[in-house]
Amino acid sequence: MDLQTLTYLVVGSTFALYIGIAIWSRAKSTGEFYVAGKGVHPVLNGMATGADWMSAASFISMAGMIAFGGYGASVFLMGWTGGYVLLALLLAPYLRKFGKFTVPEFIGDRYYSQSARIVAVVCLILASVTYVIGQMTGIGVAFGRFLGISYEAGIMAGMGIVAVYAILGGMKGITYTQIAQYVVLIFAYTVPAVFISLNLTGNPLPQLGLGGTHLESGMSLLDKLDLVVKDLGFAEYTTQVAGSSLNMFVYTMSLMIGTAGLPHVIIRFFTVPKVKDARFSAGWALVFIALLYTVAPAVGAMARLNLMETVQVGEVGTVEGNLAYEERPEWFKRWEVTGLLKFEDKNGDGRIQYYNDKNAEFAAKAEGWGWKGNEMVTVNNDIMVLANPEIAGLPNWVIALVVAGGLAAALSTAAGLLLAISSSISHDLLKGVFMPQITEKNELMAGRIAMVGAILLAGYLGMNPPGFAAGTVALAFGLAASSIFPALMLGIFVKRMNNTGAVLGMIAGISVTMLYVFQHKGILFIKGTEFLGDLPANWFFGITPEAFGAIGAVVNFAVAFMVAKVTAPPPEHIQQLVEDVRVPKGAGTASDH
Repeated sequence: MDLQTLTYLVVGSTFALYIGIAIWSRAKSTGEFYVAGKGVHPVLNGMATGADWMSAASFISMAGMIAFGGYGASVFLMGWTGGYVLLALLLAPYLRKFGKFTVPEFIGDRYYSQSARIVAVVCLILASVTYVIGQMTGIGVAFGRFLGISYEAGIMAGMGIVAVYAILGGMKGITYTQIAQYVVLIFAYTVPAVFISLNLTGNPLPQLGLGGTHLESGMSLLDKLDLVVKDLGFAEYTTQVAGSSLNMFVYTMSLMIGTAGLPHVIIRFFTVPKVKDARFSAGWALVFIALLYTVAPAVGAMARLNLMETVQVGEVGTVEGNLAYEERPEWFKRWEVTGLLKFEDKNGDGRIQYYNDKNAEFAAKAEGWGWKGNEMVTVNNDIMVLANPEIAGLPNWVIALVVAGGLAAALSTAAGLLLAISSSISHDLLKGVFMPQITEKNELMAGRIAMVGAILLAGYLGMNPPGFAAGTVALAFGLAASSIFPALMLGIFVKRMNNTGAVLGMIAGISVTMLYVFQHKGILFIKGTEFLGDLPANWFFGITPEAFGAIGAVVNFAVAFMVAKVTAPPPEHIQQLVEDVRVPKGAGTASDH
């Protein structure tokens, strides 16, 4: 059976499963729509959290970033995994004990302020909408490449599937769909990794294969990869770091605290019956996440080696060492059509030169060989996971499974984000601020209407991404890190934090982050900010825009503490509420912080 037909069958079967689950689990109350009736088993909630957490960025992009970023790309592994641990230990149990539906509702009640709730809604929507753009992009790329339809049509198809199970089932439908999506995505990620690890090292476990022996050369796999990349002028894979050590540290922190502040993940811990269950589901989610995250470094390294050995077929600097363009494999031709892989014959020899022409020493050698520059002018990170089975020559059913897994990852996270957006509008703004007397039936209808609006907005932004789309995922983490995370931490652990400090802290944190990011990318131009200049790459101690969320969080904390110190403390009943959330009954009182 040809690849496209097989892909239609596999992807179509998973979509039919998702729709069937949505019909079976239709939400009949606001409790089921927002938090699945608080009746999800901890193990199942852990699996759903894993799917909600592992987005297109984890499934499609992370291994690609590791493939080309080497050791430096470990910031994503450390930041995202560490952030989940931070969320599980410091936030999830306390938020579940507080017993509300949404993050803005917690912030509004904890800081006894409708203004705080509204600011939290704005921050949530900014972070969630930014993040969902990346998911829609992943859906469009996967559909466009493997199903033979346009990028726009792919996004519309994804919107349709999400609309069915998110609007019908709300959190209840999304939860059970995400359980199915987790099973699909984890098989789709690990099966090809096992095959490729066997081919390269003879070890079926990719985690062990990464540190194993490369069968063809007899060298260790990582030594072989280091040799190949150095022979072509690239930085050594196992020591490569992008930017300064400070930037790497700040970037990791931004991803960590941004992870802990993402509302679509936090809301998952409101869906279990008890606080104890929130702790258990957090632990199970970490296990399910680790199944993919421990495989990702092997996938990235092996994909990079396969790609380079496909293009560089012999000794560097010899005519026979470069692949003839006319003899390029079928996978190469198929990915050229997407524009994510581009070749330009700069010296007219009909062969592909793939090397680091920015390395002056190697570029001088290459010029002597008649090379006129790197002719692989575009190799998008995002193709590495999706193209890896094709590059390795795996069966068509494995390729089709990977497509279904990539779509499952993107759809699961998109659904969680869209629910967070719609619930913030229907529950936090409509019910909580503007129409507190609205009936449950009308609130449920409002939630579904808000979901429709969120899906249409996500689809539009996916088809017409803003100028900063290239950094959308990292920016989303930065926005959550600089606004939501500090407000939650202060709300739980600092009982004397008042509403004025929290509100001004959130505004200051998210404002300085957006100003830095947009000015740096040449998008935002505000009169009076000329002193920032062009914001070169080494501005502010070499911290990149994607890493700046951690600095925004520091600003948030600093402003909140300074304002709270010179304004009135919160009412006594609010301080007692914080103690009740933090301390089990009969355990005494909390510390005086």
